[in-house]
Amino acid sequence: MKTVLHRADTRGHADHGWLNSYHSFSFANYHNAERMNFGALRVLNDDTVAAGRGFGTHPHNNMEIISIPLEGDLQHMDDMGNSTVIREGDVQVMSAGTGVSHSEFNKNQDEQVKFLQIWVFPNKKNVTPRYDQISIKNIESKNSLYQILSPDPEDQGVWIHQDAWFHLGNFEQGKSDTYSLKKEGNGVYIFVLEGELKINDQHLNKRDGFGIWDTDSFTINALTAAKVLVMEIPMEL
Repeated sequence: MKTVLHRADTRGHADHGWLNSYHSFSFANYHNAERMNFGALRVLNDDTVAAGRGFGTHPHNNMEIISIPLEGDLQHMDDMGNSTVIREGDVQVMSAGTGVSHSEFNKNQDEQVKFLQIWVFPNKKNVTPRYDQISIKNIESKNSLYQILSPDPEDQGVWIHQDAWFHLGNFEQGKSDTYSLKKEGNGVYIFVLEGELKINDQHLNKRDGFGIWDTDSFTINALTAAKVLVMEIPMEL
């Protein structure tokens, strides 16, 4: 097993007033040659958007973009004709493909929005742009990992153009679960949303990131009540 540890306080940070963002990997003005990506995982931004503010219309292409709201209501609009609101308990995905322009705004004037912005390199270029969002309220489970993303449109959760599987876990103190990798050659990046946990012998705290590869499985042990995002992705692009 090989591992890489990214403590929460080593992430890149940008405070624009309306946007407070922490970058697990190089992004915008934060550049770290040793933290450009983890396999096909290119961006993991931990964003807080002030009341009534947001990202103006901007373009993307040939990237799989996943948004996971943690708090508040985020208004989405794009040039595919979508106008939606994503909330805690939702997962949003866009396949940018040949090109898409979109904007995200905090829908509320009296509270902030917190969400994860995740970019994954696709395994197919120049696909037709697409958008989807789901509520995970009817698939979430307690004390075990549950799937929210895969490469299969017929599988549980949203899907992307990549051999990637994302799971969320909401654990009570003392509970554990074992994750077995879906595809040979993949690795897993674990991001702690809340609490403390242990991956094999590695102690992790809130907002720590931990990459694992060259293994078939690993065990998550919750040292406190804990929430975690587990992202399995190809290590080779």
